[in-house]
Parts: sequence; structure tokens; C-alpha cells
Amino acid sequence: MPTFKPFRGIRYDTTRSSIDAVTAPPYDVIDADARSALVARDPHNIVRVDLPDEAEGPDRYRDAARTLDRWLADAVLVRDTEEAFYVYRMDYTDESGEAVHTLGVLGALELSRPDEGSILPHEHTTPKAKSDRLDLLRATRTNLSAIWGLSLASGLTEACRLDRDPDESWSDPDGVTHSLWVLDDPAACDHIAELVAPQAIVIADGHHRYETSLAYRDERTAAGDDPAGAADAMVFVVELTEDELTVRPIHRLVDGVSDTALREHLATWFDLTDFEVVDADTTGRMAEAGALTWVHPDGSGTFLRPIDSRFTDVDDLDSSRLAAALAGLAGARITYQHGTSEIIRAVTTGAAGHGFLLRPATVSQIRRNAHEHRRMPPKTTFFHPKPRTGPVLRPTD
Repeated sequence: MPTFKPFRGIRYDTTRSSIDAVTAPPYDVIDADARSALVARDPHNIVRVDLPDEAEGPDRYRDAARTLDRWLADAVLVRDTEEAFYVYRMDYTDESGEAVHTLGVLGALELSRPDEGSILPHEHTTPKAKSDRLDLLRATRTNLSAIWGLSLASGLTEACRLDRDPDESWSDPDGVTHSLWVLDDPAACDHIAELVAPQAIVIADGHHRYETSLAYRDERTAAGDDPAGAADAMVFVVELTEDELTVRPIHRLVDGVSDTALREHLATWFDLTDFEVVDADTTGRMAEAGALTWVHPDGSGTFLRPIDSRFTDVDDLDSSRLAAALAGLAGARITYQHGTSEIIRAVTTGAAGHGFLLRPATVSQIRRNAHEHRRMPPKTTFFHPKPRTGPVLRPTD
């Protein structure tokens, strides 16, 4: 079972920098314009280290490391004197006006491979270049952002509820309030470590960064270098429970096949019901209808109700059903997109040929797959909101 332990984090000196101005979204959702805006807001924004400017070429990773070292030397960033867990909470209001939150804890989780059974991916991954994150980790020797892990440890949420004001609290541009508590009480840290240790951890977000951490650990070991902190990774661990997680679907765009051929093919897998307009209310109607939605270029849609006999050996997930149906369709090219409005826009503007709206996986489905050590198809789940990069950094040395 994984060892989960406190560490001496590196944090911004917030008497010099406003925490909301120096943190950033995950690197893989930041484009060039967004990066420039973050740097313009504060020259010490963590994006300068976490997402080096591609215009700087191969030296950009060394530049990122030099920037990190300079900020430490100048006390822009300061390392905590005591080992700690970092309790982290996100609060926001969802589309229905309901207040929701996610509460978990940042710590150092001992790395292990999926076949060793302690830390498990919850879905298959799509091919993606890992050299960028590995080159950055080699240069900085620092975990700059947390991998998100789900734990079956009952009682973890309660252990993270602290009866005091957070050490840091700020809101991001999307209206999410982020709060951070430094927990360095040895007894409280021991309790959290003991809760997490007996249970496997399911990787919810950050599969590629986790694989990068494994590669980095292994190359440090192969080089005869004591891996020390490289044997662990910074992980945001959240109890796998309905109350702490908001799971959104990741939808599909499909090109390379005609409307006629696609309709004929899908009719062998689903009962098709056409309707006039796909809009924000469609997702609620999908839940009532027990159906996926096929989005057409004129803005109309088709409900796809699965034919049960066609999916007897397929997981009870829209992502699994659509993957099975499209697997035998020659020429189909699939890409992934968040958000109903983004799917509608892509199809109605001609940027994509076809769109498919999926219902989200449930927490109970994620829990079931975790117990059974089964993976979902790629891009099944989108956990919302995302922790910011920058509140806590973890050195691997």
C-alpha cells in the first residue's frame, strides 16, 4: 500500500505577492495569450516556471530552473521549516445555483507502477508527448503541480476539516474560492497518513505527470543517484465520495464519415429519435431519456438510446458505449472537447463534422471500477474545479 507523508513545501511569501496573482490554472489549459496575461498580472506568476516560453527553445527548461532558484534566493518563495500536509479546499456555485466543494489534502505519495496494485489509473490515456514535463522535472527537480488521487479511505474528509481560518484563501477568475491550510501538527499528520496508507489510490487527473514522475525516479536510480524525494510525487488526495467530487463528461467530436453512413451505422447500436434544437437544456433531457445526443450541423439533435443486446459486454458508461459503436466505423476520427456549448459551436460552424454529448460517469461507477481495478475509456471524466498551480511546490531533493 502507498506511503503518504508530509513534506516541507515551498510557498509564496504572501506579504510580498498576492496569492491570487501568482497562482495559475493547470499548464495544459493555458495558451500563449493566457500565459502572457498571467505574467503581466504579476512577474512572479508560477506560469513562468511551470510553462516555459516555447520561443526560448531547448534552454527554456534551464531558464525555468534558474527563475525558480532566483525566486528562492530572493525569498519570493520560501520553504516551510516543518514537514506538513496541506489541506486544500475548492468552493463554487454550480450551474443550478447549488454550493458545492471539494476538500482534500496535498502530500508526498510513494510512487508505484500500476501493476503493483497500490496506485491505479482510473482510465486509459491517449498518446501524449511526455518529454516536456520530464525535461521540466529534470531541470527544476521540483513537483510544481499536484497529481489528483482518489482514496477509498473512509474518514479522510472529516480529518481534513479544520476548525480555523485558512492560511491562504483567494478566488480565481472562474469564481472558484481556493483555501489552503498548513497542517504541521504531528498527531494530525500521523492520523491522515494512517487513513490513506491501507487503501489503493486511483489517479483521477494527471496520469501523464504520474508516468513522468515514475520515469524520473527510475532514471535517477539508474544513474546511481539516490532518488530521495524523487521516489515520491506531490498528490492531492480526496476521499472518493459523492459529497467531495463534481464529475463532468468529456464529449466527442467525430470527422471522416458522412451523415448517411454514420446514421446507418449508429442505427445498429442505438434507437434514434430526432429533435429540433440542441441547447443547454439538452443534458437534463438526456438524463431523463437515458440517451446520448448526436449533434448535427443545423443545430438539431438525435437522442441515441442504447440497444441493450448490443452492449452486453460493454461497461455501463456512455464513453464505453460510444467507443464500442464507433470502433467498427471506417475512417472515423475522434477528438475530445469539454462543454456542451463548445460541441454545438464546433459542429454548427463546420469546425467538426459531428458532435456527441455524453452523460457523466457517476462517483459510484468510478468507485466500482476502482474496487475492480478496471480502467474507463480515455477522456471519460473531467473533475471540476481544478486545483491551482503554485500554492505549494514540492522539491524532490
